[in-house]
Amino acid sequence: MTLRREAFLAHVKEHGEYGTAEEAERAARVVLALLGAHLVGEVRAQLAARLPEDFALILLNPLQSAEPLSPERFVRATAAWIEGATEQTATWDVSAVLSTVADTAGDDLLGQLLLQLPDGYDLLFGRPQPT
Repeated sequence: MTLRREAFLAHVKEHGEYGTAEEAERAARVVLALLGAHLVGEVRAQLAARLPEDFALILLNPLQSAEPLSPERFVRATAAWIEGATEQTATWDVSAVLSTVADTAGDDLLGQLLLQLPDGYDLLFGRPQPT
Protein backbone atom coordinates (compact mmCIF):
# COMPACT_ATOMS: atom_id res chain seq x y z
CA MET A 1 0.00 0.00 0.00
CA THR A 2 1.28 3.46 -0.89
CA LEU A 3 1.89 5.78 2.02
CA ARG A 4 0.44 9.25 1.63
CA ARG A 5 2.92 12.11 1.31
CA GLU A 6 1.83 13.82 4.53
CA ALA A 7 2.08 10.56 6.50
CA PHE A 8 5.51 9.75 5.06
CA LEU A 9 6.84 13.21 5.92
CA ALA A 10 5.26 13.06 9.38
CA HIS A 11 7.16 9.82 10.05
CA VAL A 12 10.45 11.31 8.80
CA LYS A 13 9.82 14.46 10.85
CA GLU A 14 9.12 12.40 13.97
CA HIS A 15 12.08 10.03 13.49
CA GLY A 16 14.42 12.94 12.76
CA GLU A 17 12.92 15.22 15.40
CA TYR A 18 12.80 17.98 12.79
CA GLY A 19 11.17 21.30 13.61
CA THR A 20 9.43 21.59 10.24
CA ALA A 21 8.08 19.42 7.47
CA GLU A 22 10.41 21.27 5.09
CA GLU A 23 13.47 19.95 6.94
CA ALA A 24 12.06 16.43 6.76
CA GLU A 25 11.33 16.81 3.05
CA ARG A 26 14.83 18.10 2.29
CA ALA A 27 16.36 15.08 4.01
CA ALA A 28 13.94 12.68 2.30
CA ARG A 29 14.68 14.04 -1.17
CA VAL A 30 18.46 13.76 -0.81
CA VAL A 31 18.51 10.36 0.88
CA LEU A 32 16.04 8.81 -1.57
CA ALA A 33 17.98 10.20 -4.54
CA LEU A 34 21.16 8.61 -3.23
CA LEU A 35 19.41 5.36 -2.30
CA GLY A 36 17.88 5.06 -5.76
CA ALA A 37 21.34 4.95 -7.29
CA HIS A 38 22.03 1.77 -5.31
CA LEU A 39 18.86 -0.16 -6.11
CA VAL A 40 17.91 -1.81 -9.37
CA GLY A 41 15.10 -3.71 -11.02
CA GLU A 42 12.00 -5.01 -9.37
CA VAL A 43 13.20 -4.21 -5.85
CA ARG A 44 13.50 -0.50 -6.65
CA ALA A 45 10.12 -0.57 -8.43
CA GLN A 46 8.44 -2.31 -5.49
CA LEU A 47 9.81 0.23 -3.04
CA ALA A 48 8.77 3.12 -5.31
CA ALA A 49 5.24 1.71 -5.43
CA ARG A 50 5.01 2.06 -1.64
CA LEU A 51 6.25 5.65 -1.54
CA PRO A 52 4.28 8.82 -2.22
CA GLU A 53 4.44 9.67 -5.93
CA ASP A 54 6.89 12.59 -5.75
CA PHE A 55 9.29 10.57 -3.59
CA ALA A 56 8.86 7.51 -5.82
CA LEU A 57 9.93 9.60 -8.81
CA ILE A 58 13.05 10.71 -6.93
CA LEU A 59 13.89 7.08 -6.14
CA LEU A 60 13.33 6.04 -9.75
CA ASN A 61 15.40 8.95 -11.17
CA PRO A 62 18.34 8.89 -8.78
CA LEU A 63 21.57 10.79 -8.54
CA GLN A 64 24.24 8.92 -10.46
CA SER A 65 26.81 6.85 -8.61
CA ALA A 66 29.84 5.28 -10.24
CA GLU A 67 29.98 2.56 -7.60
CA PRO A 68 28.01 1.46 -4.56
CA LEU A 69 28.81 3.67 -1.62
CA SER A 70 29.73 2.16 1.73
CA PRO A 71 27.44 3.30 4.54
CA GLU A 72 30.08 5.81 5.65
CA ARG A 73 30.43 7.27 2.15
CA PHE A 74 26.63 7.35 1.78
CA VAL A 75 26.45 9.54 4.89
CA ARG A 76 29.27 11.78 3.58
CA ALA A 77 27.48 12.11 0.23
CA THR A 78 24.29 13.07 2.05
CA ALA A 79 26.20 15.73 3.98
CA ALA A 80 27.58 17.09 0.71
CA TRP A 81 24.08 17.48 -0.78
CA ILE A 82 22.45 19.15 2.25
CA GLU A 83 23.52 22.74 2.75
CA GLY A 84 25.15 23.26 6.14
CA ALA A 85 25.12 19.57 7.03
CA THR A 86 27.92 17.80 8.83
CA GLU A 87 28.57 14.07 8.88
CA GLN A 88 26.89 13.96 12.29
CA THR A 89 23.73 15.73 11.11
CA ALA A 90 23.73 13.73 7.87
CA THR A 91 23.83 10.50 9.88
CA TRP A 92 20.71 11.73 11.66
CA ASP A 93 19.07 12.63 8.33
CA VAL A 94 19.90 9.25 6.76
CA SER A 95 18.61 7.39 9.80
CA ALA A 96 15.36 9.37 9.91
CA VAL A 97 14.60 8.73 6.24
CA LEU A 98 15.80 5.13 5.99
CA SER A 99 14.02 4.02 9.17
CA THR A 100 10.82 5.45 7.64
CA VAL A 101 11.60 3.61 4.40
CA ALA A 102 12.11 0.39 6.40
CA ASP A 103 8.71 0.84 8.07
CA THR A 104 7.12 1.52 4.67
CA ALA A 105 8.84 -1.38 2.91
CA GLY A 106 8.12 -4.09 5.46
CA ASP A 107 10.47 -6.90 6.44
CA ASP A 108 10.38 -8.93 3.21
CA LEU A 109 11.09 -6.03 0.86
CA LEU A 110 13.65 -4.59 3.27
CA GLY A 111 15.50 -7.90 3.18
CA GLN A 112 15.63 -7.69 -0.61
CA LEU A 113 16.82 -4.07 -0.45
CA LEU A 114 19.63 -4.99 1.92
CA LEU A 115 20.81 -7.72 -0.47
CA GLN A 116 21.49 -5.01 -3.08
CA LEU A 117 23.39 -2.75 -0.68
CA PRO A 118 26.90 -3.01 0.76
CA ASP A 119 27.28 -4.46 4.25
CA GLY A 120 26.36 -2.11 7.06
CA TYR A 121 23.24 -0.51 5.57
CA ASP A 122 21.06 -2.49 7.96
CA LEU A 123 22.25 -0.13 10.69
CA LEU A 124 21.34 2.94 8.61
CA PHE A 125 17.84 1.51 8.23
CA GLY A 126 17.68 0.97 11.99
CA ARG A 127 17.30 -2.77 11.51
CA PRO A 128 20.53 -4.51 12.58
CA GLN A 129 20.76 -7.95 11.01
CA PRO A 130 22.24 -10.95 12.82
CA THR A 131 25.72 -11.80 11.58
